Amino acid sequence: MLTKGIARIDKKTKELVKRLNPGEIAVINHEDIDEVAANSLVMCKPCMVINAAESISGRYPNLGPEILEKAGIPILDHIGNELFSKIKEGDLLEIKDNKIYIDEKYIGAGTMLTKELIKEQLEATSQNFQKELDKFIENTLEYAKKEKDMLLENLIIPKVNTKFKGRHTLVVVRGQNYKEDLHAIRSYIEEFNPILIGVDGGGDALMECGYIPNMIVGDMDSVSDECLKACEEIVVHAYPNGEAPGLKRIEALGLKSVVFPAPGTSEDIAMLLAFENETELIVAVGTHSNMVDFLEKGRKGMASTFLVRLKVGSKLVDAKGVNKLYRESVKFKHFVGLAFGAMIPIFIVGALSPTVQQLFKLFLIKLKFIFPMELLGRYHIW
Repeated sequence: MLTKGIARIDKKTKELVKRLNPGEIAVINHEDIDEVAANSLVMCKPCMVINAAESISGRYPNLGPEILEKAGIPILDHIGNELFSKIKEGDLLEIKDNKIYIDEKYIGAGTMLTKELIKEQLEATSQNFQKELDKFIENTLEYAKKEKDMLLENLIIPKVNTKFKGRHTLVVVRGQNYKEDLHAIRSYIEEFNPILIGVDGGGDALMECGYIPNMIVGDMDSVSDECLKACEEIVVHAYPNGEAPGLKRIEALGLKSVVFPAPGTSEDIAMLLAFENETELIVAVGTHSNMVDFLEKGRKGMASTFLVRLKVGSKLVDAKGVNKLYRESVKFKHFVGLAFGAMIPIFIVGALSPTVQQLFKLFLIKLKFIFPMELLGRYHIW
């Protein structure tokens, strides 16, 4: 197989997809390609993905490589950091027999991930999964002990302008199947008009569906400038010591924000913010709630999420996967009902119309000449 294309290279896949064009080659350094990263790459339609790291390390069953393979995007895997450093943005790459050439000069090679190889590597992850689960649980419990006082009792909630009291809150995270889930609850959004919180890139997810976020919460590393300028309020997630790297970006845009120092994830503090401001209900879309979700984010535990969900649990409805539970579809019986309903007013109007009445009388007269009078009278037609 021979593949040629312009290289777009970045260590962070979420940054790369912002400038990756169809037909180009995505060069990444992403161990265990996750589902969200894979879907974002698929949307850009590259002709190939070259990964410096292992797309499937064997620690857990990540779905990213399988998604890329099904989309017809080949993956040249595990080329290594040394070869990754040789490729520059804009280089014209030629890949032949798993070997990479720049200006017809051979620079290195990788492993092509076929459908069979992906399946084989994913099956092998089951051997390591139990070990990863044990370490994950231990880490979660250890940090839960350290963070419980700060998160549940001593955390200072900043004052915000958004009024939550008596209203529902929708928290959107750009996680697994977030688009499908967001589409599935459109009727809920239209009916209840909840406060819309986008967690970083979740704000752009809302805008893609035609909604303007009331609030953006996060470290501001994956949300667009357009979304930040359009939303009503910005809450910058800072480290517990007060350091907030995302604040520089907000200030550079000339926007105002509220800084919220707290441990844990940005989706955790978004839920806490709504809960402490007396929201009536919290509906979460695309949030991270299991071991695989957190391993894909590079986290070794989920202490803060565990604690926060314990606290807000009475008000929390997790809409993750709701699209699989309910998928709206139009069936034939709906069309029959619609057609029948539409005919009723037409029939009533027609029956009251003098023109229609005259046509009906002419029709009966014609019947009189075709059929005997006795037959018409028997069936009360005349």
